[in-house]
Amino acid sequence: MALDIKGMRGVRLSDEVQSASNGSRRSIARVLSSIENGTLSLSQALESLSPIVGEVDGWSIMAITGAPGVGKSVLVDALMSRWAHQGHNTALLAVDPSSPRSGGALLGDRVRMTSVDDEAIKERVYVRSIATRATSGSVPLIVEDMAKFLVAIGWNRVLIETVGAGQSELRCAAVADRIVVVEGPARGDGIQAEKAGLLELADAILVNKCDLEGAEKHASELKESFGLGAGEAPPIMLTSGLTGEGIESAASLLHDLPSSQRAKRARMRERLLAQHERRLTSHPLYNRVMEDLAKGTLDIEKALMTLKGENHERSG
Repeated sequence: MALDIKGMRGVRLSDEVQSASNGSRRSIARVLSSIENGTLSLSQALESLSPIVGEVDGWSIMAITGAPGVGKSVLVDALMSRWAHQGHNTALLAVDPSSPRSGGALLGDRVRMTSVDDEAIKERVYVRSIATRATSGSVPLIVEDMAKFLVAIGWNRVLIETVGAGQSELRCAAVADRIVVVEGPARGDGIQAEKAGLLELADAILVNKCDLEGAEKHASELKESFGLGAGEAPPIMLTSGLTGEGIESAASLLHDLPSSQRAKRARMRERLLAQHERRLTSHPLYNRVMEDLAKGTLDIEKALMTLKGENHERSG
């Protein structure tokens, strides 16, 4: 059944979905905006698509995460360029922090991307910035639906670059098949406690800016840290998105990166918590409950009961 929902300029979203699957960048942007804004669900979008024959080997969605300042954007750009030159369609969903007042995003990642302007590969590269908005984690869970839509229309490698804000980065596990943690040169702080939760989820670790002093030392510290724990350590590589050092090896490693069994339980834990968060934030009474909590007319326990009760009625 064709969707009757109207998109921009009165165009049926089913037509936009078909146009997006045929490669229209404008239609891709419109459909992703509709998914992000909640006017189109992933299931509705997929209903308008013809089934894709065959599946992507390995992973389809990879989260690239790490603290601010480690060079994630430049590194991601270098990886995308390498894969695009090899013939892979690679999309990036760059999650930017939202303004607490306006809700808008800084959208700074596009400034650092050069692959989108390379005439030889620009048709194989797609970049979109997304605001974190109302979610408690740095990766809004709606990004999962946006990423799955991109995969469905032929972008066989979708990267999610996260904000890089400490423990909240754990939410990236909820939306990705693989997780790559990017570290920078050691600053004399060793393995910080707040990194532990994120590192346990890592399928691979890239110590970027290896042209700077302290990078090799930090890589050694990471290897020693994993050596003291249980389970197999993830691969740890030195890279420089700026000079290109290690990029070819990293691109090869990540392209066929297997999932770490060591991190499987931690990954499932985060996915469970993320889906619980999603149910809360998508609840029709969520904003009203938040206002009542702020006014002091409702306590946390009653707020949870309100949301849980409504969910029970809707599912019953």
